[in-house]
Amino acid sequence: MTEHQLREQEFLIARYRHLEREVTDPLAVHLLHSIIEELEAELRKQRPDWHGAGH
Repeated sequence: MTEHQLREQEFLIARYRHLEREVTDPLAVHLLHSIIEELEAELRKQRPDWHGAGH
């Protein structure tokens, strides 16, 4: 991934975290959490020192 793509990935993670806090439907929260975990795992593969803003 390029640096630009990595930054876009970080932006998506932040966006999904925000949505996760805002939604009230338990299924939506679970799905968003799963998406966030997958995106974070992919980002850590590319940038092992990345820990994310929420951690």
